[in-house]
Amino acid sequence: MNLQLMVLLLFLIIFALVVVAFNIGAQFMESQKKRKVTEMLQNASGEATPMQTKVLMEPETPVNVMLVRFLSRFNFVQRLETRLQQAGMTTSVYSVLIAMLVVAGVGALIGVRMNPMMFTGLSAAGCGLVGGLLPYAYVSYARKKRMGAFEEQFPEALDFLARAMRAGHAFSIALEMLSEESPQPLGQEFRKVFNEHNLGLPIETALQNLSARVPLLDVSFFVSAVLLQRETGGNLSEILNKLALIIRERFKLKGAVRAASAHGRITGSILTLMPIALMFGLLVVAPGYLQGMAKDPDGRILIAICIVAIIMGHFLIRKIVNIKV
Repeated sequence: MNLQLMVLLLFLIIFALVVVAFNIGAQFMESQKKRKVTEMLQNASGEATPMQTKVLMEPETPVNVMLVRFLSRFNFVQRLETRLQQAGMTTSVYSVLIAMLVVAGVGALIGVRMNPMMFTGLSAAGCGLVGGLLPYAYVSYARKKRMGAFEEQFPEALDFLARAMRAGHAFSIALEMLSEESPQPLGQEFRKVFNEHNLGLPIETALQNLSARVPLLDVSFFVSAVLLQRETGGNLSEILNKLALIIRERFKLKGAVRAASAHGRITGSILTLMPIALMFGLLVVAPGYLQGMAKDPDGRILIAICIVAIIMGHFLIRKIVNIKV
C-alpha cells in the first residue's frame, strides 16, 4: 500500500511539473521569438532599439534582489539553447526540458520498482537524476560530434578560400562559394556568415558571430587572422595556407597524444565499471549478501563512501588523461 501511494504521489508531482514547464516554456518561446526578430532588425539597420524607461518603478524588496541574483547564477536555459544551436538541432529548448522531466519521472519509477541501491528513496532519486540527464547528454554528444566534423573539414575550407582569392575572387564571394561547395556542418555555418554580411552586417561582426557559434580554437585563429589582415594588410591567401598547415600538424599531434593516453582511458573505464558489474553479479549469485550489508548502519556508510569514491575516481582519471593539444 505504501508503495502504491508513493508511485501515485510521484506521478502527481511529475504531472504538476510538466504542466508548469509547459506554461513556462510557452512564455519563454514567445519571448525568444520577439528577441530574435528584434536582433534581426537591429543587425539589418545597424541601429539599437530605444529602451523604454518607466518613471514610476516598484521598489525592489530584499527577497526579489536575492531571487534575481540566485537565478542569474544558473543560466541553464541559455546554455541549453546555445548547445542546441551548436549541435545543429532544430528541437526547441522547451521540448528538451519536457523530455528531461518525462525521462526523469520514468527513471524514478524504475528506481522504485527495481530498487538497485537498496534504498527506495535513494534509488528513485538516483535513477531519476540519471534519466533526466539523458536528453541533455544526447544534445552534448550531438554537439561534440558536429564540432568534431567541423574541425576536420576546416583545413580544407581554408585551402579553398586561399585558392579562391588567388584566382581573383573577393573574400565575400569566396565565402559564398565555400558555403555552396562544402558539406555539412561547415557549409551551413559559412552560409550564415555570408547571409549576415549580405544583409548589411559588417564582415568583422559576421566572423565574430561565427566564432561565438563555433567555439573552436582554430576558428578563433581564423577570425583573428582575417580581422588583423583587414586592419594591417598582407597576403591573406598565404596566411590561410599557413594556418591550414598548422591545424593539420596539430591534428597529427592530437592523434599521437590520444594514442599514448588510450591505455589510461581504458583503465579508467574498467576501474569505474568493475564495481558496478560486481554489484550486479552479487545480486544475481548471492541476493542476500548486499541486502544484509545495506541493513547495517555501518554498511550503509561504507556503501555511500564507495559510491562517492567511484565517482570521484572516475572524474579524476578523466581529468588526468584529458590532455589538451
